[in-house]
Amino acid sequence: MIDTLSQIWSAPDGWPVRHVRLAPDAHVAARGALLFLNGRADHLEKYAETLEDWAARGWHVDSFDWRGQGGSGRFHEDSLLGHVDDFTLWLEDLQAFVREWKKREAGPHVIVGHSMGGHLLLRALGEKRFEVDAATLVAPMLGIYAGGLPHPIGGRIARAACAMGYAGRSLWSPRMRDTAMNDAIRTTLTHSKVRFEQEMKVRRERPDLVMDAPSWGWLQAAYQSIALLSSTGFAESIETPVLLLASKADRLVSFSAIERMAARLPNVWTHYYESAVAHEILREVDDVRDDALACIDRFFEAHSVRASKQGAFV
Repeated sequence: MIDTLSQIWSAPDGWPVRHVRLAPDAHVAARGALLFLNGRADHLEKYAETLEDWAARGWHVDSFDWRGQGGSGRFHEDSLLGHVDDFTLWLEDLQAFVREWKKREAGPHVIVGHSMGGHLLLRALGEKRFEVDAATLVAPMLGIYAGGLPHPIGGRIARAACAMGYAGRSLWSPRMRDTAMNDAIRTTLTHSKVRFEQEMKVRRERPDLVMDAPSWGWLQAAYQSIALLSSTGFAESIETPVLLLASKADRLVSFSAIERMAARLPNVWTHYYESAVAHEILREVDDVRDDALACIDRFFEAHSVRASKQGAFV
């Protein structure tokens, strides 16, 4: 259904960005407008189940594929490569989209960002690119899990690789789709075999949507953007009510970086999962996913207008 409903939104520079809009279920009370921002290498089809669930709950739902990935125009001749020179390009797209979205849809206006989408949402809020009534960051990329490699060293390695001319090269070779590799990837992303197989099915049937490894240029840009989020006063200036959902066992983004951010945001609520939960919380097994959706529901119900309390949100 998502593919048949998707359209092309033109960014201010004319770049084609694939987006989808879902109307709320006619049998429930309308709740407002919800924008979902997916992560690196994601696409609309991957989160179709969740987008449809939010529409069934009464939200006018919008989402889009970031430029350079999914069904949006790609940056690189090698369409599998996830490359960008500067995250600012995505922030400018997001700012323009939100400006039009808020004019089009009645409020309250809330945004959910997963992984890289959560990172970009937090940056946009800190840079005062727009205001929304509330925001949820799901496993946000506030630090990169690198098996214990200190963040400053990771950044220096990325800068050195780009200085040597590797900015447009892949960090690793395309994934080998054997059983062992699939099992390793799956347990990093989700414990739900059903939802992982759904993603694999899309990969087989829609190779045009597929993206694999990021480039060294993407990695350098990610470290630069993370450093900006970490700068003194950046997070502290964000007044928007923010819910942080994260797993302590995440092996793609840094949980400790998420904890540090929670301590800095002035209007924050947290909901953390233990070792049984992987990175893609909204694509986890049913009990985890249902809990996360219910938590987001309660948060948006309570904070579709500005709140002043903070603490754990359970």
